[in-house]
Amino acid sequence: MMFIYNLLFPLAFLFFIPGLVIKLIRRPGQKQTFLERFAIFSPEKKQQLKAMQGAVWIHSVSVGETMIALSLLKKWQTEHPERKFVLSTTTTTGQALAMEKAPAGVVVFFCPIDFIFFVRRVFVLLKPCMMIILETEIWPNMINEAHRRNVKTVLINARMSDKSSRGYYRFRMFFRPLLEKFDSICVQTEADFKRFSSVAPAAPVKVCGNMKFDQTVPENLPAIDLTGYFGTGSHMILLAASTHPGEEELIAATFKSILPEFHGLKLVIIPRHAERGGEIASTLKKLGVNFAQRTAADNPQNVDCLLADTTGEMLSFMKQADVVIMGKSLAGQNEGHNLIEPALLARPIITGSILKNFRFVLNVLKENNALLTIDSDDQLEEVLCRLFNEPELRKTIGENAKAALIKHKGATERTIKSLEEML
Repeated sequence: MMFIYNLLFPLAFLFFIPGLVIKLIRRPGQKQTFLERFAIFSPEKKQQLKAMQGAVWIHSVSVGETMIALSLLKKWQTEHPERKFVLSTTTTTGQALAMEKAPAGVVVFFCPIDFIFFVRRVFVLLKPCMMIILETEIWPNMINEAHRRNVKTVLINARMSDKSSRGYYRFRMFFRPLLEKFDSICVQTEADFKRFSSVAPAAPVKVCGNMKFDQTVPENLPAIDLTGYFGTGSHMILLAASTHPGEEELIAATFKSILPEFHGLKLVIIPRHAERGGEIASTLKKLGVNFAQRTAADNPQNVDCLLADTTGEMLSFMKQADVVIMGKSLAGQNEGHNLIEPALLARPIITGSILKNFRFVLNVLKENNALLTIDSDDQLEEVLCRLFNEPELRKTIGENAKAALIKHKGATERTIKSLEEML
């Protein structure tokens, strides 16, 4: 199977190159060192990696996983200062965050594309003692090369959605041997345990909890000055976070409908992919929404809506929000996004009632009366009006959300303990 994979990989990669280039151009983040994805390192970076031989290699993908990796790193490094760590990411936005926030002494680099020659070159440079992969970033050559070199390989904070599990199970002839090469797979929930075990019965799977529950809000979280967009005075902020196609139009149209009823109401839209800013701006113009675009050179003042097509500012915007709509849950979307960040900030959350990828977190918050869900898009206006008419309800839901997280903390500590036992 691996022979076929490595035979076909270059051909498949050629097919995906145009999309890769477009994303590289459009997405913000760290791009200067992107050749590291092809295992091409500057002389300085080569020396840094060689100096870190024997380190624990932690790999994340984008911003969300990198935030978890950084939290893990800080706690682990504090408890075991003798250990060396390196951190890799896949996306430019994840790389920028890692380079900015990584603890002192941690070397950050781009993870190589899963072509055998690129992967081997990094292993030769780094000679890690352990490779830790976050969530479900399962790359065959990385896993096989680590296994071949007797490098302890661990999947942490792992999850498998219903949709993904069907795909993994269908192709279990390929995925089962890969999963069984892991030395440990630390999953978030019992449901994830069952899904992984159904694909690879002999894989060393155990439940450690969801490390996202251990996230904390920085004490010095900066505020974003919105007066340049919304003017001075008192405002109520509706934040549409991590939105996907179709959701911006639905939310903006609903906002425009209720705007006359609520004086000082403002909308901030943060798309999941910042490169969609131009597309969303066209939608807002079509709807006749008075808006500004954060990445534009010149913006009108005293607008009703801000299109925040940037990265790395989500928490700061959430800190100033009165109500948060979490994306990928409306307008035909049902996979969902991480609800923990607004809950950490005690913000009332609105989301669709089916979140295939975040079902456990959704249920935790629902059981604690810590969010509002809608079954169909036409309910959004009613729920928004209810929240903006009842400030005490907003406060209660937000406080319930923050309190619900406390009951599920500890996954990071359990994961570190498990990893230390393997070293």
